[in-house]
Amino acid sequence: MNMNEVIARINVLAAKAKAEGLTPEETAERDQLRRVYIDSVKASLTGQLDNTYILYPDGTKKKVERKN
Repeated sequence: MNMNEVIARINVLAAKAKAEGLTPEETAERDQLRRVYIDSVKASLTGQLDNTYILYPDGTKKKVERKN
């Protein structure tokens, strides 16, 4: 399932939850899809930050380091 399909399914479940409520199986599916989406966003952000540099006025650049 690609991310567009995950987002579409989350939106369908959200609309159904507002309109009529979800079954326990649908609630579990929604929670699982939300976790997949959140993990994907975190991985994307981590990848961007791993390739980010700070450019100083003197022309030097320094790689952004992870904090513990």
